[in-house]
Amino acid sequence: MTTTAPPAPRAGTRSTLTVTILLWIAVLLDGFDMVVIGAVLPSMIEDPTWQVTAAEGTQIVTAGLIGMTIGALAIGTLTDKLGRRWVMIVSVLAFSLLTLGMGFAGSVWMLMLLRFLAGVGLGGCLPTAISMVTEFRGRARAGSSTTTVMTGYHVGAVLTALLAILMIEPFGWHSLFIIGAVPGIILAPIMFFLLPESPQYLLAKGRIAEAEDIASRYGMELSDELDRSAAQAAQEDKQRSSLASVLAPKYRRNSLAIWATSFMGLLLVYGLNTWLPQIMRAADYDLGNSLGFLLVLNVGAVVGLIIAGKVSDVHSPRRTGLVWFLASAVFLALMAIKLPLLGLYVVVFITGVFVFSSQNLVYAFVGENHPSNMRATAMGFSAGIGRLGAISGPMVGGLLISLGMAHPWGFFAYAAVGLAGAVIFAFTRPVYVR
Repeated sequence: MTTTAPPAPRAGTRSTLTVTILLWIAVLLDGFDMVVIGAVLPSMIEDPTWQVTAAEGTQIVTAGLIGMTIGALAIGTLTDKLGRRWVMIVSVLAFSLLTLGMGFAGSVWMLMLLRFLAGVGLGGCLPTAISMVTEFRGRARAGSSTTTVMTGYHVGAVLTALLAILMIEPFGWHSLFIIGAVPGIILAPIMFFLLPESPQYLLAKGRIAEAEDIASRYGMELSDELDRSAAQAAQEDKQRSSLASVLAPKYRRNSLAIWATSFMGLLLVYGLNTWLPQIMRAADYDLGNSLGFLLVLNVGAVVGLIIAGKVSDVHSPRRTGLVWFLASAVFLALMAIKLPLLGLYVVVFITGVFVFSSQNLVYAFVGENHPSNMRATAMGFSAGIGRLGAISGPMVGGLLISLGMAHPWGFFAYAAVGLAGAVIFAFTRPVYVR
């Protein structure tokens, strides 16, 4: 009896590295957006012309996050109509032009409006980028694919904190918005020429020849979906790219737990990145060290993502995420303790290693546990509902600062959120097997 060996994977004529790099840079812009308000807020509060209060600072942050929530929740519909490639290009260009306008805003209300619109533009970028990089690199590497592209998120945050240290004092805080718009304005036309469309999107639309061509050029396997007719693919995509699809019995338990965990994870990410410099100012650290803590926190995040990606590929995003959330809670509580300056920098670094990777491991779990033609929708709802946590994080910090309770109670509050994230994430179960 003879057996036939399965066909070897096709050798692509183009590298998926190009796709990964383009998406990585796009996600870097999200990292800039995450940190920029926290970096400029101390200067805005001390600016005699603006005299921004903690409450107004919270409103500016919230406006952007509400916009991002709208953008993320609309991602399933947008990618279904426009394709993932065009969503990325339009998101990047809109965000960049609106951020450039923020550099010339003359009032808090104008800043809030531009921040809101920029948030809508950028809201769909992150879930679409994660979905595309997971598709092009393969679901088996969902953990490392997600964490790899998410290093761009925190490299953007590190660069923003570094630019704040270098630019705010000599050029003013407006300059940070102007310089932050430049990468996206350059990136959008490059993506137009170099970023391919998602083969799974093309397949779902019945454009099978185009899907096969892109898959062949990038050495991808379209799996059993090539055996379905275009009509079947389109019908399944229509059924799955909706709220009903992620709340179907097979996915309901995971979806609810993922949404709640994302809420906790993004509460930590945006709460810390928005108010850490001001919390440290309230604890009598100077502006240089306060921004330095923000920089080190996000350097830790980059290191943590690299470690988390390798660990999650071996032990799964779910198991790794549980450990990461628990460790986040421990080190956030330690940040409330008065330590020598060097010791505090070490604790801040280790906190960054765990806190930000925790949320990204949730995204990796979403990518691993959903089929490709509903992955963007699942990712969009995870990011969109999680943005409600992103809104809540700065509100919690702003309230505690207004009450004079930010240090140490802010860190204890965030530690409790990390612990809650671990408990909720424990309710998820692996459900999708290719």
